[in-house]
Amino acid sequence: MAKFATVQEYAAALPEAQRAIADELLPLIDEALPGAGAVWHGHPVWSLGPAPGKSPVCFIKAYSAHVTFGFWRGQEITDASGRLAPGSRAMASVKLRAPADIDAELFTDWLRATRGLETATD
Repeated sequence: MAKFATVQEYAAALPEAQRAIADELLPLIDEALPGAGAVWHGHPVWSLGPAPGKSPVCFIKAYSAHVTFGFWRGQEITDASGRLAPGSRAMASVKLRAPADIDAELFTDWLRATRGLETATD
């Protein structure tokens, strides 16, 4: 994938299926973390610090068959749904294959929880 200057450029360049997912997901993230998104290491990352990568909170990354929505401290989020899959270190993520995979209420709860984790350590 090419290099992009903004989250919007990244999303606009996605294939149709992944773009449809991003179009549903990005407003949820932007509402919870306004103005915090930037392209870092080739994909969108939302951070609470003054620069991308400083206190990263969440990210999206497109693959050929899905979009990953992940959290740096995702394993610390209470997830009664069981949808967050643990990753390396404290990370956790969910694979989205269609816009219907997005649960706005659940994802907003995750975003609030992870933001709370980051602001509690400031």
